Amino acid sequence: MPRGLIRYQQCGVFHFITFSCFRRQPLLANRAGYAIFEQALERVRQRFTMVVAGYVVMPEHVHLLVNEPSSGSLASAIQVLKQTVSRALKQPGETQFWQARYYDFNVHSDAKRIEKLHYMHQNPVARGLVSRPEDWPWSSFRHYATGHTGAVEIESQWTAFSRGNQLPEALRYKEKEG
Repeated sequence: MPRGLIRYQQCGVFHFITFSCFRRQPLLANRAGYAIFEQALERVRQRFTMVVAGYVVMPEHVHLLVNEPSSGSLASAIQVLKQTVSRALKQPGETQFWQARYYDFNVHSDAKRIEKLHYMHQNPVARGLVSRPEDWPWSSFRHYATGHTGAVEIESQWTAFSRGNQLPEALRYKEKEG
């Protein structure tokens, strides 16, 4: 691990993860790229038995809100995810698809979890890609707004309800007004 990089894992909290394409190039910026990333994320979620609370795939970077996997480490899950997407999308002659490493922020409170979900869902709007978060199909926003089941299983009140369980109020996500 590089000097100065400290990761706090095995804490039993969510992790807000960010990683970028090599030199912030828009290597994911087409429907196929977004779809391949979502499919890979779902396979990694299943393989590592991890909870995905939220995500957004942007043209040149990704944000995830995930727990620590039951099988393997978070670092291994992210590595497999990045390798899977890279193998599928890297063009001949490209030396690298992703920037090395990833940013990891431990989410210790419900308020911070909601803040990170809001940040992710508003990212396409802030970047001028769409005018409303529901217009960006490559995020978990639609799931939270409507219960829509997309390519990636999101753990939320909708998922708990579909299983016949009730999610505690503290874990319910409500998009901030304004």
